[in-house]
Order: sequence, then structure tokens, then C-alpha cells
Amino acid sequence: MDVVSFTPTPEQYAWTFGGVPAVASVQPGTVLKLWSEDAFAGRITSRDQRPSQILDTRRLNPQTGPFHVTGAEPGDTLALHFVDIQPARDWAASATLPFFGALTGSERTATLQASLPERVWIYEVDRVARTARFAAGTGDFTVDLPLDPMLGTVGVAPALREVRTSLAPDTHGGNLDTPELRPGTTIYLGVNVPGALFSIGDGHYRQGEGESCGTALEGAMNSTVIVELIKGGAPAWPRIESDTHLMTVGSARPLEDAWRSGQVEMVRWVAGLCGLEEMDAYQLVSQVCLSPIANVVDTNYSAVTKVAKAFLPGARAYDGMHAHLRQVAATVR
Repeated sequence: MDVVSFTPTPEQYAWTFGGVPAVASVQPGTVLKLWSEDAFAGRITSRDQRPSQILDTRRLNPQTGPFHVTGAEPGDTLALHFVDIQPARDWAASATLPFFGALTGSERTATLQASLPERVWIYEVDRVARTARFAAGTGDFTVDLPLDPMLGTVGVAPALREVRTSLAPDTHGGNLDTPELRPGTTIYLGVNVPGALFSIGDGHYRQGEGESCGTALEGAMNSTVIVELIKGGAPAWPRIESDTHLMTVGSARPLEDAWRSGQVEMVRWVAGLCGLEEMDAYQLVSQVCLSPIANVVDTNYSAVTKVAKAFLPGARAYDGMHAHLRQVAATVR
């Protein structure tokens, strides 16, 4: 088992999916131990700061990568298994930004209202107790929230020579911002270019579904990832597998189109796994699926469709790749 550790310098951060040369080439089966900077590129450190004065909108969501996967060709499926995702700092930052977030006007939802106030919240993180402390900006209210680390961005280079900002989610993955991308899960992404060129970043120490205010508990992250390659079978949209569920993620605006894309992907996945005619799969998914909202703040919104494996007897996604990766993960130190 090859184990590769990589910590990027600021000069090595990738700000897009596509258009960036690989920082390294890895073989399928490689274990990557990666450090990633927070979505603010480490610039927000105090509740006294005004984000609009210190953030460069061209330098948000710095990515660690991209990595070239040997043998990956367009039409293949990249499988990334998250062995571990752990906070790399004892604090995290969240903020409200001008005309950004689900409950304010924006350039796409124009109103005559002024922007919401700019504020920063700094969360004290206890990595032993596995908590992050919310402290109200006004008053003495505090509460400890359980850590639930996840990666906001996981993606490959898009097709057709496109270069997409690391703020955007789409068919290539990207800024999906779903709490389902936590340790113990496997994401399947369609390969669009030779080598796949995948990157990760935007660590969240926890995030509510929808990421309503536009930012989570943003923090630097230490992630352990197993890289695998499946020849052929590229999904149209990102697919996620946990020990108990299959999930798909669609991204678009408006939100119902994101939801529809994820639903169609799940119907087709279930039809193929269970040998069902598409309308039968549609009926089954309609009765058993959950629909967590990932984000309603990014350049595209993202919606998850989630089906328990218990309702799909005998189904083995990608010939049991997730179970295999879980076994490999148990041997990683």
C-alpha cells in the first residue's frame, strides 16, 4: 500500500477544477494523507474583522490538488474513500457576507433591501471532547455543538476543457457542501479528462443541511483518502455510498432542478443495481428516498437523494467497491 502525504504551500493552492496542472501522480490504491486550508484561505481569524475588507473573492475555497490518477480515462469512474477527516486547528470561523447566503438578496435574487450585517463568529474547538462552542455575538449565550467533520469540495476536472471555480458544484462534483461527505463514505465521480485530476478542500467542522448563512464552521483539515479507479461506468452526477445508504447529488438553479437531477440519477442507479425497469425503479425510489438539502447558497444549489440499502436487497454498487475500501481503510494507520 502506497501512502503519500501532501501539504500544499499557498502557491500550490488550486482555485478551480480544470485548468490546473497536477501536483502529483498517484496509482489506484494509493492512500493520501492531505492537509487543506479553510474556505477563507486562513484570512479570517477574529470576530473583529470585516470579511468584505480582507477576502479576495478570486481566492476562496483553496483546493489541495489536483492529483493525476494513473490509468484514469474519460468514461471511467473515480472512487474516493474518506478514511478520516479531522480538524487541524483548535478553532473554526463562520461569517455572514454582504449579499451572500440563503436569507438575503443577491445578484440573482435582487431586492431593494440592504445587505445583512457583516459578522464573524469564532468557534473554540475541543478536539478531545469533539465539540465546537457557539458563542452569541450579542449576550452571553453559549452552547457546545458536536463536531461532524466533512469536506465541502471534492471534484474532478470538468469535461470539454471547462475551468470551473471552486465555488461551483456541478456534474464534476466541486463545491457540493453536503454533510454526507464525512468519514466512512465513498464518492464516485465520472472521469472527464485523462488522469481525472481530482482535488479536495473546504473543510467544515460541522454544517447544517443547506448551509443557510453561506458558511459553515470553516477550518483547516487533515484528510486521509484512498484512491481507486473503476474502468467504465461513469455516473452522470456524483454518487456517494455509506455503510447504510446510497446517495446521489444534483446541482443546479433553481433548487427543484438540482433535486430532479439527483432523483433521476438515483432512479437509474437503482434500476441498474436491481434489474428493474425504469418506471418500477421510479416507483420504488419515490416511496423510500430521503431528500437532504446540501446547499442553497452556491453558484448552483445542491440536493441529495438518499436511499437505504435495506430497501435494495442484493444490490452491490460497483461490485462491492465501498465494502472493499472499508476493509482497506481498517488497515490504514
